[in-house]
Amino acid sequence: MALKGLLRASMAQVRVLNIDDSVHFYRDVLGLVEVGRAGDKVFFKGYDEFDHHTFAIRKADKPGLDFLAFKVSDNGYLDAFEAKTKAFGLPIETIAPNSDQPGYGKRLAVSLPNGHRIDLFVDVEQAKQTPGLHNPEVLPNGKLPVGCGCIAFDHALLFGPNSAQTVKYFREVLEMGLVEVLKAPDGNGDICSWLTGSNRPHDVAVLEFEQPGKVHHFAFKLEDWNHIGRCADFLTMNDVVIDAGPMRHGITRGYTIYFFDPSGNRVETFAGGYAYYPDMPTRVWDFDQVGKGIFYYSRRLQDNYLTVVT
Repeated sequence: MALKGLLRASMAQVRVLNIDDSVHFYRDVLGLVEVGRAGDKVFFKGYDEFDHHTFAIRKADKPGLDFLAFKVSDNGYLDAFEAKTKAFGLPIETIAPNSDQPGYGKRLAVSLPNGHRIDLFVDVEQAKQTPGLHNPEVLPNGKLPVGCGCIAFDHALLFGPNSAQTVKYFREVLEMGLVEVLKAPDGNGDICSWLTGSNRPHDVAVLEFEQPGKVHHFAFKLEDWNHIGRCADFLTMNDVVIDAGPMRHGITRGYTIYFFDPSGNRVETFAGGYAYYPDMPTRVWDFDQVGKGIFYYSRRLQDNYLTVVT
């Protein structure tokens, strides 16, 4: 499949309260590879990723998401996205190479209508530890991954106001596919939208919420349902607070488990789901079916699922 333009959600930086506790959680429990440290930040990648790092934590006085970054196929598209973003009327600034993310080239930081920031970039150095390229083994270095064995960064669910305008930007400027939508209770408009720039079931989801810049969760990819169960075992053995699952979504059809990092950020490990292609129509969910859409087996929405955010 020849992907051009926006390739995927490729990196995120989140805020944590305690670096040591967070490094143990993300490295030793989830199994991310620690790439390096700089100042108050630590950088990680999934074992099946090639980019220098795809996840960063930053010490702060409150948890949450600093930004979500998307990789772009080439500088021609990056220039086009910059021009179209300015025409759309959103604030955009240029971040110099290697200024705050080692190994990364120029990034464009866009302030979305829902209070979030996304970065767009093309150039990033290759990580020192990557999947094999010559007669490779199926596991990194021929060894079992650590902990849950997260493969890669996958997606995020962003909460904030002006979701319709935010989705419009993703659709019209970044040319993302609208995979699924959840209708508002009165049937007028969409309360949540799932979008992709690749053939993932989603790279980002956007939900209408009164407070700007809130994140519901960010997610890492696992191989399959068996690995979701294995992850649940590791979480339980490490006394991690599990929020929901293991279970399956009706929306995206993915297998999943939700839990909280030591700072209170909700994290998901996600596996499966269908492959999306641009010629597919958008799947539509009525609000009274949201329980089935999110909690496919129980078909009941947990009380705290849509209210606990950072």
